[in-house]
Amino acid sequence: MKTLGMYLTEYLAAYDVDTVFGIPGVHTIELYRSLADSKIRHVTARHEQSLGFMADGYARVSGKPGVCFVITGPGLTNIATAMGQAYADSIPMLVISGVNARGKLGSGNGCLHELPDQHALAKEVSAFSHSITHPAELPQVLARAFAIFDGARPRPVHIEIPMDLMSAPADSLPAIPTQPVRIRKGAANQSLIEHAASLLVQAKKPLILAGGGAIPAAQHIEQLAETLDAPTVMTINARGMLPDHHPLGVSYSASLPAIRQLVADSDVVLAIGTEIGPTDYDMYVDGQFNLPGTLIRIDIDPEQLFRNRAADVPLLGDAVETVQQLQRQLGQQRGEHPQPGQGAERAAAASEICRGELDAQTRTDLAFLNQVRDCIPNAVWVGDSTRMVYAGNLGFSAFAPASWFNASVGFGALGYGLPAAIGAGIALAERPVICLAGDGGFQFTLAELGTAVETGARLVVLLLNNHGYGEIKSAMQAADVPPVGVDLHTPDFVGIARAYGWTADKRDPTVPLQHQLDTLMASGHPVLLEIID
Repeated sequence: MKTLGMYLTEYLAAYDVDTVFGIPGVHTIELYRSLADSKIRHVTARHEQSLGFMADGYARVSGKPGVCFVITGPGLTNIATAMGQAYADSIPMLVISGVNARGKLGSGNGCLHELPDQHALAKEVSAFSHSITHPAELPQVLARAFAIFDGARPRPVHIEIPMDLMSAPADSLPAIPTQPVRIRKGAANQSLIEHAASLLVQAKKPLILAGGGAIPAAQHIEQLAETLDAPTVMTINARGMLPDHHPLGVSYSASLPAIRQLVADSDVVLAIGTEIGPTDYDMYVDGQFNLPGTLIRIDIDPEQLFRNRAADVPLLGDAVETVQQLQRQLGQQRGEHPQPGQGAERAAAASEICRGELDAQTRTDLAFLNQVRDCIPNAVWVGDSTRMVYAGNLGFSAFAPASWFNASVGFGALGYGLPAAIGAGIALAERPVICLAGDGGFQFTLAELGTAVETGARLVVLLLNNHGYGEIKSAMQAADVPPVGVDLHTPDFVGIARAYGWTADKRDPTVPLQHQLDTLMASGHPVLLEIID
């Protein structure tokens, strides 16, 4: 007999799911009945919050949804933080959980892992949460989930399956299609695209703001920027959208005065896949970001077109399709030759001023990050909330799209760095992954050192150890608040990493960084380099 749990595994495989992140439990073992015989790889984390972060990192670099199996009750509450992070950053994640059997839901009788309303909790951190009440619902709810991932603003989706249904017969359910029908997003309204093109053709100082939602369109945005001769300011999640050292690329934060002035001086601004939200544009919460020019926005989310700064020309559609159509329209209206202007000069001037606006510590940290980038040039960088990440968010230029992301924006969950780096490493085995972490946040998910070894991920952890929550301590002192709760006892990180099978050492300033990294990485094991601050 084919059970519903077996049917689910086969259906996920049909949707091209190749990895599931989970921790088996007595409430979900039926989901595992045919997993070993499928093409789907199972990655076991040490904590459900971590497996959610792994799915997040996997999704960002693979472009596919991260899929998670969690148990009833604590499994879902543990992963809720990771779902909140993915929700804030528009990351596709499918969370499939158990729930108590029908007839026992919300009984209050003290059933194992019982929550009063698990579905209600999950829906607050997901595009939707659905409780299966009959096996026949499963194909439809999976189709709805992938419709969100493929055709709307991607966010987590939660499906809960009662324990008694997991083992229910599925032989009478419809045959699983070889290739389920998938949605393809389309371009924005053609007349609005024509209007946007006419504004850009007439612009004297055009500017592009590129956000994380524009990553799939990176190649087309680079071409568009060159056609318009438009400086392109990349948000934190969009770093690498234009390659490092591209003359039109601006990898400095829009929270810096020079970039704000660049925006304010632009007569037409094209914002693509960006919230224009505070963590990118008002990091210091001073309310000084101003965009007085005409604003054209491209976004898949209709509400987002009018949040933070309402679009003068709202283009509701897929970034790839809409940018391509816009490029064609520009060619028809003005010809294919690049628009004359001073785009490169404007980008270079703003970037040069930004370098002078950074404080000494930030400049030092950025110099170190650039040095590491030169040592490991094609790496994906994944960060927690820590000082070097903050420095990089202000001015680090990434190697390629989806190569710089961290948890210091949006939901801002500590402990993200290590598990998300593992997920990225699983999705992109041919490239090394650098994890930036601080000693405080690293201890949230320290046990995932073991998961990294099991998965064979090519990781290099750069661990800044300042013996506590250093950034919070500095903020307390700046606010004249006595620092309480920020000084931590830190363990022997090198010893712990070695115990898990990592190659680990402390940074030796007398040894060239390239030599020390090469020596550590030559082992073929994950690497931890502790930097004492």
